[in-house]
Amino acid sequence: MIGQTISHYEVVEQLGAGGMGIVYKCRDTRLDRWVALKFLAPDLARSDQARQRLISEARRPRPSITRISERFTKSTRPPRGDSSS
Repeated sequence: MIGQTISHYEVVEQLGAGGMGIVYKCRDTRLDRWVALKFLAPDLARSDQARQRLISEARRPRPSITRISERFTKSTRPPRGDSSS
């Protein structure tokens, strides 16, 4: 994943991993700022329950986590390197 571009996010480094997935440090190329992207573990990505849990987790306010601004699934993720919109 490191070195890839997903939509307009350049994946720079892995920040952490846990039971639900992996968090990466990324650069938002549109706004030129640092963000963190969380990806479900591959074995959980096929689980509707795991996806709903991740969405629920993202909706809960936490002082150390900023607002969620986008959500992608493998089927809805824009092509890599897509700089449109």
